[in-house]
Amino acid sequence: MKKTGGDVDEFLAAVPSPKRRRDAATIVSLMQDVAEREPEMWGTIVGFGSCHYRYPTGTEGDAPILAFSPRRQATTVYLLDAGAQAERLEALGPHESSVGCLYLKDVEAIDLGVLREILVEEVRRVTAGDTGSAVFTVTG
Repeated sequence: MKKTGGDVDEFLAAVPSPKRRRDAATIVSLMQDVAEREPEMWGTIVGFGSCHYRYPTGTEGDAPILAFSPRRQATTVYLLDAGAQAERLEALGPHESSVGCLYLKDVEAIDLGVLREILVEEVRRVTAGDTGSAVFTVTG
């Protein structure tokens, strides 16, 4: 994944759903505060900070430290491993999750304090290199 240099405000203003735009504004503020970095476009993903990852298989690349995207059906928050956040996810409120994604249909319906804890833990794991089999190096 690569930074594309697009304008974050322009991208978010073009989101068709008023609810997704509202949710995006909340998530941008929260992730910016937690990551202590400005938002940047990575294609259709809004990312905060950057890191380089390398798996034992040799697969490697770059990714944001925290990221989300306002998709049609839900706001997608990207995680290293949703299973590692199981207890927090139980307390979050209405959501769906997969291995590396958290799907939020209405950010106003979730506990933002719990989402903050999840994001803080994600940043901690990446910066500490506590990411399972992959090696992550913060680059920005």
